[in-house]
Amino acid sequence: MALVTTKQLLLDAQKEGYAVGAFNVENMEMVQAVVAAAEELQAPVIMQTTPSTVKYADLAYFYANAKVAAEKASVPVVIHLDHGSSFELAMQALRAGYTSIMIDGSHGTLEENIAVSKAVADACHPSGVPVEAELGKVGGKEDDLEGGEENPYTDPQEAKTFVEKTGIDSLAVAIGTAHGVYKGTPKLDVERLSGIRKVVSIPLVLHGTSGVPDDSVRECIRRGICKVNYATDLRIAFSKGVKAYLKENPDAFDPKKYSAVGREEVKQYVMGKIRVCGSGGKAK
Repeated sequence: MALVTTKQLLLDAQKEGYAVGAFNVENMEMVQAVVAAAEELQAPVIMQTTPSTVKYADLAYFYANAKVAAEKASVPVVIHLDHGSSFELAMQALRAGYTSIMIDGSHGTLEENIAVSKAVADACHPSGVPVEAELGKVGGKEDDLEGGEENPYTDPQEAKTFVEKTGIDSLAVAIGTAHGVYKGTPKLDVERLSGIRKVVSIPLVLHGTSGVPDDSVRECIRRGICKVNYATDLRIAFSKGVKAYLKENPDAFDPKKYSAVGREEVKQYVMGKIRVCGSGGKAK
């Protein structure tokens, strides 16, 4: 089927109490792996690219990969700009055909975040493309994205005001997760999440989920998370497969051989996280 947007997928997830897995992809094999996992479990799925990923190749390259994969799939597939770093990049993604856009203005002041998030939402909505924004600061560092340390958590009342003033479709919240690899077990403020859910009606998003215990993710979903982002662990899985193949076959020179092993590792990882999200069998 053709690429779809996140709008109805997240509303369905919100209504039925599960989450849609959102997986960052870096190459063709990872795109294939994510869609294959979703097909096998009959789950809707979101593929994402960050600013540094599209800088490495191009928005059009990743869109083309996702478009072909979606057209061959029997499940709903989304291509989403993750952590869009500027209004200009968000508009480039919109023009390229991306079916979901995130604008991350969380590193500016609240007023600046509101202004850029509203501008992106106002520009995308006429085309039927939903917009995600972030309030609070998810910690850690991934790609060229660095989380802040001061006052990092999302304030529920600020979230209510933010959503009302921006008109966004989903909100990424900061409750103690971080991008990249965790040094210990993350401690999530799930009560804060429940507080946000009470005053914000749109779907909520959890970032920095690679390395978060599955039971913690399930609890966040129970408290209102409708979209769960995974990135670092997909890279680790792909690299694990490639390294294992090259260790056993040091004279290998055909990229298809070792990339196929990396692809299978990513597929198995994604299937596991789809099960955690509870989205298996939810393809419509």
